[in-house]
Amino acid sequence: LNENPRRAYFKERVDNKKIQCYISTRTNRIHNERVKIMVTKTDYYDYSLVAVIVLLTCFGLIMLYSTSSYMAQINYGSDMYFFKKQAIISVACIIMALIISRLNYRILNRFSTALYVAALVLMALVKTPLGQSSHGAQRWLNLGPVQFQPAELAKIAVIVCLPYMIVHMGKKVHTLKGCMVLAVVGGGLALAAYVFTDNLSTAIIIFCITAGLIFVAHPDIKIFIIIAGVVIALAVIGVIFLNATVSVDGSGSFRLRRIMVWLHPEEYADSWGYQTIQALYAIGSGGFFGRGLGNSIQKLGSVPEAQNDMIFSIICEELGIFGGLIVLMLYAYLLYRLFVIAQNAPDMFGSLLVSGVFVHIALQVIMNVAVVLNIMPNTGVTLPFISYGGTSILFLMFLIPLRVCPRHIPTAHTAGEHGLLLGRCNASPLIVIVGQPAVLRSILCTPVAGIVAALATLDANKRSLTGEN
Repeated sequence: LNENPRRAYFKERVDNKKIQCYISTRTNRIHNERVKIMVTKTDYYDYSLVAVIVLLTCFGLIMLYSTSSYMAQINYGSDMYFFKKQAIISVACIIMALIISRLNYRILNRFSTALYVAALVLMALVKTPLGQSSHGAQRWLNLGPVQFQPAELAKIAVIVCLPYMIVHMGKKVHTLKGCMVLAVVGGGLALAAYVFTDNLSTAIIIFCITAGLIFVAHPDIKIFIIIAGVVIALAVIGVIFLNATVSVDGSGSFRLRRIMVWLHPEEYADSWGYQTIQALYAIGSGGFFGRGLGNSIQKLGSVPEAQNDMIFSIICEELGIFGGLIVLMLYAYLLYRLFVIAQNAPDMFGSLLVSGVFVHIALQVIMNVAVVLNIMPNTGVTLPFISYGGTSILFLMFLIPLRVCPRHIPTAHTAGEHGLLLGRCNASPLIVIVGQPAVLRSILCTPVAGIVAALATLDANKRSLTGEN
């Protein structure tokens, strides 16, 4: 070969081509194997997410009956008045969730602007004769047989609209101008919720969802930590200033009164702080393991609207601190599953969509429990899936089944171990109910049997208290 350089040159070229051909063939084979593994690995559904949602809903129905039966019997002549309405709405919402789960979540891209405009228009209609007052606040919209709070639709609008904008903005979201545009869009809905429906708590939730989505999309977290620190410092200074200068009797704003009552509830135990004090009595009297299901005393008229935003206090009274911790663990697991789904979403829009749902549910749980424990002023925020309220559970069930699938699952062992069963691309967690009858029976029938047994226990307790046979 040394004597014939030309021959050596051509032999080297041939060898290189053979090596390149071998590498290319080997790469294609590995890619095809990975694709096959990917298809196999993502052919799963999140049974855990379905189970925890059904568990919370069924537990909510049990506690709703236990909490509201006495006052419902007195005010409406039927101890199951609230239970029946909530049960019908829950079943209808699950059916709606099944229908929504058959759709591709990317179809929401087409309706993001329409949802935003519809939320603004419907909230503005609350100020018209179509608006309806309840408990001293005009926040409901009455459209014939349909009655709902349009501020709940605004939460869906911001969760759908902002991810759509972030995806189309691309790298512009990293700039100050991009963040300001997103803040104005989300803040506009929050301002509308406050102005048109006089609902400050919903406005705070909408604005926090906006901030959460911007935080997820923005690469720099230092600026958000600084802003959060400044907001907390200003809030502390504001509370100290109000405590030193404002009195409950001299304040004309009920929100300022709520802040003052939050700071000194024992001084207003017979007036503005009555609900808070009675809720704390309920938690304290329950102890660690509670009085027993159906044996609450504070629900007999002592805690106003116990079936709504104060239902957690009755849970702690009947099931104790242990039962309250179990409920919080269920919410924590629900949020964990949403976090996993957001991480494994096939695109940025899906990831941001689930992130918005995560922030929404987390905020409502934190705010409700904090109010019951008197960690923050009363807001009227309900406990998701448990408190009485058709509008709340309706829009929650609309958000949960939005169809998101993971890009990949690291290993088949990990998928089986963690129960990450999230469907083929674009498959919803709830679509398993349609495709897997055995899973449907195990997930739905067990909680339904639990509801029947719990209702029988509650009825027996009620009969023993009234002396009936």
